[in-house]
Amino acid sequence: MTTDNLFQNHRLLLYYKGDISALVLFAQQANGSVCFPTALPLLSSALEHEAFENSKVSLHPSVLVNAINQHFQLDNDLLQAEPCFSEQIDTPSGIITVHMARFKLLDPPHQLLQSHQCSLKTLPELRGRPPAEMELLRRAYVQVMEG
Repeated sequence: MTTDNLFQNHRLLLYYKGDISALVLFAQQANGSVCFPTALPLLSSALEHEAFENSKVSLHPSVLVNAINQHFQLDNDLLQAEPCFSEQIDTPSGIITVHMARFKLLDPPHQLLQSHQCSLKTLPELRGRPPAEMELLRRAYVQVMEG
């Protein structure tokens, strides 16, 4: 399965959380999106959990992490899938499931992300993103802080 096919109905949020400071930073692409490898389509909206569609076949988030590692040529041990985070987004072309992966580093990988035209930002710095992304970030932040 190609990366394009794999991410047709899936996206990843990438984040860093400091083990000592609890600083939480989300990766953002040059185009502003926090979804990887591509932004959500226009007119997307986050579904409430009770409206989630159940699929008989599900994709493990580690498959997506491996694909992102290959796409950005990252070391295989840099990102770790967060299996407890799975959110559904309603889009004009169907449901997209968003998973999350954490950078497993002592320090934030600012230079690494800059080399891929991406950056790490705090939640307040990401204000102004489309409503679906803001809701994803809110849910992700809750998961990270309570998980």
